[in-house]
Amino acid sequence: MPCLLKLMTRASVFLALLLAQAMCAAFFSSDLLMSALGISTAPLSWTMRELMELGALIGLFLGMVFGGILVWRAFRDLSRAEQQLQRASSAFVDLMNTRFGEWNLTSAERDVALLAIKGLNVQEIAQLRNTSEGTVKSQTAQIYRKAEVTGRPQLLSLFIEDLLGVERAAPAASSANMPFSPSFLRVGRK
Repeated sequence: MPCLLKLMTRASVFLALLLAQAMCAAFFSSDLLMSALGISTAPLSWTMRELMELGALIGLFLGMVFGGILVWRAFRDLSRAEQQLQRASSAFVDLMNTRFGEWNLTSAERDVALLAIKGLNVQEIAQLRNTSEGTVKSQTAQIYRKAEVTGRPQLLSLFIEDLLGVERAAPAASSANMPFSPSFLRVGRK
């Protein structure tokens, strides 16, 4: 709830600033348009006109300052997101290497597993590795056996569950034919 309140406060400040800038722009543009079109209005006293111009100037200046702050924050948030993505990518690679080591995958099986996780099909993997489709099918079968999964979706699911900290359910004979295991219900239990 505090995040929502903070977001609403930021949004209201931003909207107030936007409204003030719109009023400043309307003041200056209406003055110019009326002069260009030759429309005369009742003259304002110089004091009142200077106060309006000063208010418009302050509004435009604040808009520039707050706009700069928003741009700076956007770049900062982008940098943070890129750093988090880099850390997650590194964690995923480390996790894959750890799992591949635990499963005692050969070098060829590691390559095939990585390509399978990337989403390539058997034919594409065979073409990339200059091997037959039968060889790739045999290697993927070995990978799935060593990882104790039945296919590519479950293999990828293992890594996702590890990254999310989800405990994997032990394979049961009755659940072997189930399309998925409800292990997501055991988040954080180890």
